[in-house]
Amino acid sequence: MIGGIGIWELLIIFGILVLLFGAKKLPEIGKGLGEGIRSFKDSLSGETEKKEEKVIPTKEIEAEVTKEEKVEAKEKEKSTA
Repeated sequence: MIGGIGIWELLIIFGILVLLFGAKKLPEIGKGLGEGIRSFKDSLSGETEKKEEKVIPTKEIEAEVTKEEKVEAKEKEKSTA
């Protein structure tokens, strides 16, 4: 038991949540709640840590697109021949 709450009570609470919000909405609610708690903890500790994002140069993207276009053109030529 967790603080006086047993497994049956937790299952009933979970069942009510599924009925109220639906199975598709629950992960979104959990994600939002987690982000809120995380930002609250960060504001309390004073950390302003920024996430590093991977930046892909546009030349690499253009090269990938042209490769895909060439492959598609070859496939069209094979199917029409």
